[in-house]
Amino acid sequence: MRVTEYVDFDAVGLAELVARGEVSPAELQVAAREAAEVVNPRINAIVETWPADDEPSPGSTALAGVPFLIKDIGVSMAGRRTELGSRLAAGNVARADSSLMLRFRRAGLVTFGRTATPEMAYSITTEPVLYGPTRNPWDLERSAGGSSGGAAAAVAAGVVPLAHGTDAAGSLRIPAACNGLFGLKPTRGRVSMGPDFDEFFNGLAVHGSVSRTVRDSAALLDQIRGPEPGDPYFAQQPSRPYAEEVARHPGSLRIGVLTQAWGGRRTTTPVSDALSRTVRLLESLGHRVEEVTVDLGVGWEEFVLAHARLFTANLAASVDELADAFDRPVDSSTLEPVTLAGYHYGQRVGGAEFVTALTIRNRVARSLARYFDVHDMLLTPTLPELPVSLGTCADGAEALDGLGWMRRVLDRSPFTMPFNTAGTPAMSVPVTADVGTGLPIGMQFAAGYGREGRLYRLAGQLEQASPWSGRTPMVWAGDHAGH
Repeated sequence: MRVTEYVDFDAVGLAELVARGEVSPAELQVAAREAAEVVNPRINAIVETWPADDEPSPGSTALAGVPFLIKDIGVSMAGRRTELGSRLAAGNVARADSSLMLRFRRAGLVTFGRTATPEMAYSITTEPVLYGPTRNPWDLERSAGGSSGGAAAAVAAGVVPLAHGTDAAGSLRIPAACNGLFGLKPTRGRVSMGPDFDEFFNGLAVHGSVSRTVRDSAALLDQIRGPEPGDPYFAQQPSRPYAEEVARHPGSLRIGVLTQAWGGRRTTTPVSDALSRTVRLLESLGHRVEEVTVDLGVGWEEFVLAHARLFTANLAASVDELADAFDRPVDSSTLEPVTLAGYHYGQRVGGAEFVTALTIRNRVARSLARYFDVHDMLLTPTLPELPVSLGTCADGAEALDGLGWMRRVLDRSPFTMPFNTAGTPAMSVPVTADVGTGLPIGMQFAAGYGREGRLYRLAGQLEQASPWSGRTPMVWAGDHAGH
């Protein structure tokens, strides 16, 4: 199969070809690797590729035989490196598959590499010192987002149709928005974090994917959802597969619109215009849309402080564990300035402060739950601005402490974190693009706890009404010279 043919299919489409015997998983691997060789030198999305594992049995699942990439954090593949984008963990080789990796294998996905992440996934842009910046395929001078920036850039450029990612503060939705992809953050407890973690970042982090089509996302979530023994959270299993929800009519939904973010960050004109176009599209589809204000249950500065404490205390514990494991110092030779500052801040977080932060997490969850008792969904921009230039987030960051960095992250991405806090599902949909630059703009839809099916139904409707699959970036594996 030629690369120009390979990029025309999504993951479900490729698996159907395999099931019918029209192409083999080995042929798909050749195409995926050729695509990577073509685009990765320009975007730096993939940090390492490996020989493919044994091929799956054709036709065993909706994704059997499809080339796949995993993020360099949060998932372990036996015998392969997982370095967390950090010099502190450089050379780390996993001894065993994590629970999620076993599920990827059972799904028949053929994993052949890992994608870039910012150090410890501690940023909303993917520019680690260890492997260098990941560039946005739509504009090589702009960020691909983070922390799943490598995954999103690889998918957007046509290397794979979908890829694994994680989301603790928007890390799937932000890069999906930056790269013109679909990205859904599942409900807390939907996908197990085991066995090495019980509640990564105290339940804020979840596993998911970025993809070019909605049905690919749904098909993968069907394969990886469900608890493992000992999991601290549980989300009730859906009444039907998510893959079926994509084709179902969502009905007439009551959708609230939040035009301006919590915390005072103003939405820029290109994004506001895109939001207005999205509202008109929703109304034309029969949905009831109204502008709303949404109470988080806490003040914004209280929200920022609580998350600075949660993130940095978790970061400090992880750093100490890695330093002990590899007998490496915790200093500027192993950690970037922002991570090191977060580490020191986290060391000073007291037990009572940490418990108070968890209490605030609970207040936000209950406040948003009350909103979803009245509305089916909440619509916001995924980001208040277009993808920023590389280096923007780190400018002057060496002077910030852990609280200052969290304030900067949430200023740049104020719409996404509350749904991690509440544990509710949210998705970024590439409904539209900026008229002036052609850059993709993501719209975020959030729903109540366990309501991924409702999100997939709306996403499928939007994909039909305003197709985005025909939009390809400047760096695209389908045309080796680019646009």
